[in-house]
Amino acid sequence: MKIGVIMGGISSEREVSLNSGREIVNYFDKNKYEVVPIVIDKKDDIIDKAKDIDVAFIALHGKFGEDGIIQAVLETMDVPYTGCGPLTSGVCMNKDITKKVLRSTGINTADWLCVRRVEEIDYDYIEKIGYPVFVKPNSGGSSVATNLIKKKEDVENAVRLALDYDNEVMIEKYIKGDEITCCILDGKMMPIIAIKPKAEFFDYTAKYADGGSDEIIVQFEEGLQKKIEEMALDCWKVLKCSVYVRVDMIIKDGVPYILELNTLPGMTKNSLFPKSAKAVNMSFTELLDQITEISLKEVR
Repeated sequence: MKIGVIMGGISSEREVSLNSGREIVNYFDKNKYEVVPIVIDKKDDIIDKAKDIDVAFIALHGKFGEDGIIQAVLETMDVPYTGCGPLTSGVCMNKDITKKVLRSTGINTADWLCVRRVEEIDYDYIEKIGYPVFVKPNSGGSSVATNLIKKKEDVENAVRLALDYDNEVMIEKYIKGDEITCCILDGKMMPIIAIKPKAEFFDYTAKYADGGSDEIIVQFEEGLQKKIEEMALDCWKVLKCSVYVRVDMIIKDGVPYILELNTLPGMTKNSLFPKSAKAVNMSFTELLDQITEISLKEVR
């Protein structure tokens, strides 16, 4: 079976994607698969470069990767691919829509507002939800152009910066608590990881620099563990996820809040998802194999 590992792309997360893609290529079982690296430099590359593969393993991040567009292109080409379908990918990429769907079904998430221009900033509402707040691109990832803002005077500049990366910006209440991530494979919970950044929050450096954060497998007391697992799986069901997803949360005073869902989480061997798999004695190579086999069973 010929697998094309799709990496690179046109988003601000290109370098992260290239790192994921290279490691996926290295760790795939070469006795079982013919593995071909496919680097995307512009959108129409996918049409020429993916036409002769049996399955696409998507290692893209950000726009034209996680937003459902490349998934729809691959479906048009009749090329099977890994991960969630176009609808779920598009909804989860848009943090505002994700939070609206979750809140409409009673799933806990922090207060927020979205703006397209600095003139739309509602300072009264921000004052109501309380500082500090996170300002970030609504459809961005990897904490690019994400800032923790502690006073009114800094909001506008943070919004302007985020607008350089996206046409819509989220201003979200900062929940001070313990950050965790829940990895779900084929609708089943894997071990929970606690994230302890050495910076003030889990920013780009904390995510990707060596020693930027401590990431450890955790088991909470029974009641809270059950609450976290149920909330993560409710997100999976409500947003119609498939194959694999990472659900990020903050726990404050025993109450979980959903931050976001990642439909194409980072996949270097040291990324969060492989670390969670390793805790159940699943190697990175075995995880890649599982993701591929589960994806091929999906009806698109």
